[in-house]
Amino acid sequence: MQLFSFPKSIPSPFRLTRIRDLPANLNQDTVTLKDLLGDPLISECWEFNYMHDIDFLMSAFDEDTRHLVKVHVVHGFWKREDLSRVTLHEQAARYPNVALHAAYMPEMFGTHHSKMMILLRHDDTARIVIHTANMIVRDWTNMTQAVWMSPWLPLMKGPSQQENVHEAKPGSGAKFKVDLLNYLRAYDSRGRETCKPIIEKLMRFDFSEVKGALIASVPGRHKLNDSSPTRWGWAAMEQALKTVPVHQQAEIAIQISSIATLGPTDNWLKNTFSRALSGGRGVSLSQPPPSFKVIFPTADEIRKSLDGYASGGSIHTKIQSPQQVKQLQQADKSAVLDSGRKRAAPHIKTYIRYGNKSHQTIDWALLTSANLSKQAWGEAASAPGGSKGKSTASSGDREVRIASYEIGVLVWPELWGEDAAMKATFMTDNLGDSRGGEFTEQEGKVTVALRMPYSLPLQPYDNAEVPWVATTNHEEPDWMGQVWRVE
Repeated sequence: MQLFSFPKSIPSPFRLTRIRDLPANLNQDTVTLKDLLGDPLISECWEFNYMHDIDFLMSAFDEDTRHLVKVHVVHGFWKREDLSRVTLHEQAARYPNVALHAAYMPEMFGTHHSKMMILLRHDDTARIVIHTANMIVRDWTNMTQAVWMSPWLPLMKGPSQQENVHEAKPGSGAKFKVDLLNYLRAYDSRGRETCKPIIEKLMRFDFSEVKGALIASVPGRHKLNDSSPTRWGWAAMEQALKTVPVHQQAEIAIQISSIATLGPTDNWLKNTFSRALSGGRGVSLSQPPPSFKVIFPTADEIRKSLDGYASGGSIHTKIQSPQQVKQLQQADKSAVLDSGRKRAAPHIKTYIRYGNKSHQTIDWALLTSANLSKQAWGEAASAPGGSKGKSTASSGDREVRIASYEIGVLVWPELWGEDAAMKATFMTDNLGDSRGGEFTEQEGKVTVALRMPYSLPLQPYDNAEVPWVATTNHEEPDWMGQVWRVE
């Protein structure tokens, strides 16, 4: 008997969230919070985020069982008098099954910005959900957001085997598990036991079906030569990308909802952040780096968005200094290949490396909570104690300072097969669907779809366009007749 190998198309590992005020044809394959939490078998939920609406969160659980779900909310409001903390406690007091946990926040300018849910079910399965939305109504209705979900993970068979954590391959379930547990352990610094219960439970689960590398940040000073197998911030990206095959004539597109002040010069952006993202398997420093483009909405796009100026409150940058103006001179918008998200203001954060300028192939894609900032990704490597260690500190002595909690998932084609390819898809999660992108049948080859949150190709701002700046007055009315004034 002759066996034939058929082509295979893999649905997008990233899912877009449903937009309330868009028609059904623009919401194909999307997910809602109720899709994620409405399973009546869910027994426990750990919810990590920056902003929280407990009433909204609880409304997403199954109506008949929500009072039985053990809900743990992890937040970053460490000041007892913080109005957000006070409101959170007032809301949680209405639900006997909700427990609040304040994250360990050692950095003054850091935030608890990670967006993740860990779900446990009564059938002894677990799921990790990493996404981009705050746990508030506005973020889950009319703003562009995305979600990565692990499969439902079973319990490990037989006695737990201690794996060699230093040999776990980037992108494998074993490495993902190691890094996730190390991330959770960061909450338990200095004798705390915030996440100890969920750590002990997750250790029993089999992560082997997970495809993706966890890219996370935790606050503190982290040595680049310590014995931990887990790196944080830009160092985590640098470590993971060493195993990822990439094309040479590449372009990296960064879509974020906030751009911080990155310093008086572009040294950090060029020599630390961009350099970390430019790596790949076999890439040498002598090779030309990929070009970088930043996708950021214009003021006019915010005016025309479904929520008008109201959506602009979640999108932040400044133009108060020459360096901030320079940062935005390379911003882009998108057009032509329609993602169906033009009117849904972006709160999503994606970092995507295209294998060529025509965006026909994708080398890797990162979905994350991290915006473009040193607080999220980490300062440049320095000598211990904070002094910049150029010639005085050896590479073994260097450390990275991070201020915030962030979390994301990096995927690339090879995770689905040695010769696999990844291609953009529009308005659907599947290649070959109408508007879904071309699926070229090659015998035995795997093609992975990547659902695009923006349209292609990217177009630079024209002379009449300006970026959205929430700290500036916008007197031109939005489509609902409202103006934006900063008090």
